[in-house]
Amino acid sequence: MAKPLPEHPEIEPLTRTQVLIAMGVTAVILLVVAKIWLRLSSVTLLPLQGTSEAIFLGLAIAMGITGASGLVYRLWPAYRQSADYYLQLVLKPLILPDIIWLGLLPGMSEELLFRGVMLPAVGLNATGLVATSLLFGVLHLSSPQQWPYVVWASVVGLLLGFSALATGNLLVPIVAHVATNLISSYLWKLGNRQVEA
Repeated sequence: MAKPLPEHPEIEPLTRTQVLIAMGVTAVILLVVAKIWLRLSSVTLLPLQGTSEAIFLGLAIAMGITGASGLVYRLWPAYRQSADYYLQLVLKPLILPDIIWLGLLPGMSEELLFRGVMLPAVGLNATGLVATSLLFGVLHLSSPQQWPYVVWASVVGLLLGFSALATGNLLVPIVAHVATNLISSYLWKLGNRQVEA
């Protein structure tokens, strides 16, 4: 069970509607940026191949990320506080069915931009992997105190980017991202159900 967190005066608590609108608007912005980038440059979108192997690999990566997140949560107090704050800000106002949107919207739009367009544009190599992962981490910065969450998001970005590079298939990180969001959000909501009541 998460303990009540200290107030963060720089960010007011959000309503369910505000969170859903923010997710939708962010997804649209990321999709538009990806589309414009593709039109204005010679970048080729990383291929999206719907195979059962890609789905199973994405699900396996999601389980690994979720398990590692739980371990980091237990072992790193600064990350635990940062994650609790971020998850309370985003998840607390949502009802259980909203988690589907939390999985799909960021999972698909972020992967399309960061691994589908940006990674091939910067380079399908270590430099591109590190650069896009760090930018992905920064996308998750909601306040200066949230730096541990940014570090973790950057590590996740490395894993998702590596899966895209290793397989050459954008579906793998999309499935991994969507499933990670769904599983971890569902587990957090279940674990905090009594706190919210």
